[in-house]
Amino acid sequence: MKKANLPKAPGKSKPAQSRPRETEKLTINLGMVDLGQIDLLVQERFYTNRSDLIRTAIRNQLALHAEIIKQTVTRKSLVLGLQHYSRQDLETARAAGQKLRIQALGLISIAVDVTPELAKAAIDSITVLGVLQASAGVKTALAGRIH
Repeated sequence: MKKANLPKAPGKSKPAQSRPRETEKLTINLGMVDLGQIDLLVQERFYTNRSDLIRTAIRNQLALHAEIIKQTVTRKSLVLGLQHYSRQDLETARAAGQKLRIQALGLISIAVDVTPELAKAAIDSITVLGVLQASAGVKTALAGRIH
């Protein structure tokens, strides 16, 4: 098994202490022949390392399917990129009697000062194709609402 660091969608600029990670680790299983071919290309300096080849291959596949991705994002009304929810955002929704249905392709970030109780009161559902960053307590509280 080899881990590859994949780039995330660009997001809003944030202070360093609250900025989301730039990459997410991904573990993949490869056959020995595939791995040997990758190592050969790295050895011949086509790529700097295994991760470089894997990132390039993934980007090429995403580019190949870009139109399908675009159509699906539109059809499913997904927000593309970073979606950050602060405590104030969720308090405002709760005060208005609204429950948020959050849908994104990329990264959904819920501020660390959001309590599990506030999250349950303000969030109806979360659909994320990518990464959800939230405290363990918030993730546990919303477990049945995360798709």
